[in-house]
Amino acid sequence: MIKKISYIIFMLLGYVAMACPACEKQQPELLKGITHGTGPTGDSDYIIITATAIIVLITFIYFIKYTFFPGEKSTKHIKRKILNYGQ
Repeated sequence: MIKKISYIIFMLLGYVAMACPACEKQQPELLKGITHGTGPTGDSDYIIITATAIIVLITFIYFIKYTFFPGEKSTKHIKRKILNYGQ
């Protein structure tokens, strides 16, 4: 069931992210077909996109790290009230 849902989400995101033929003609070679619109028009646009991508990647790494390995060992931490509820 999870595989089917993830496959459907992946396909929908792939379809939304693809550029239409009119937009493809306006885009630079590097990003042709990836997104709608004209794409980056100058060097400063590429710097902003790269910096934003790096920030998003770092944020995603920390999200995964602290979601699965929070590192909190205290028995009085609030998460223990939630995890031990009903026991």
